[in-house]
Amino acid sequence: MDDTLSFTFRKARAEEAAFLVPFVNAAYRGDSSRVGWTTEAEYLDGQRTDEDGIRELIETEHSMILLCLQNEDIVGSVHLQKTEDAAYLGMLVTRPDLQGHGIGKHLMQAAEAIVQQEWGVRKMEMTVITLRSELIAFYERRGYRRTGIIKPFPTDVRFGIPRVEGLQFEVLEKELEP
Repeated sequence: MDDTLSFTFRKARAEEAAFLVPFVNAAYRGDSSRVGWTTEAEYLDGQRTDEDGIRELIETEHSMILLCLQNEDIVGSVHLQKTEDAAYLGMLVTRPDLQGHGIGKHLMQAAEAIVQQEWGVRKMEMTVITLRSELIAFYERRGYRRTGIIKPFPTDVRFGIPRVEGLQFEVLEKELEP
């Protein structure tokens, strides 16, 4: 894939939830995720999300899933949620076989622009598993900074079954430029 190819972005629709579940799960867990570099397969088993969870993210006020399309193909997605004074960026997905081609970078730029336009926020926050040093470094190259705030990994198996002890998240944040 050529990094100069153009992408389009749009909000996911509720009827796309069934498609997005295997798309997201394939990027995070199992053998299919190992094609890319952002896999969580060595840390977690089980699913990353389910259809009810995706539908809820799409239908909840001040929440959206932003899709990245190349031609008509969905090649990436990200969940965005307005918080009190910021926006939360989560579940950033690039199709595993297309990782390393700039999709994630373009999707993050589009996400940062849309939260400013739609919600008027000036800060983006996210949580990253603390063991994922290569992923944290990727976000730091995109202007995010580590806050030192640590949060526990959820115990609900809907979000995955830990394969290692002591999983936790660190909060990263970025001040968005107008």
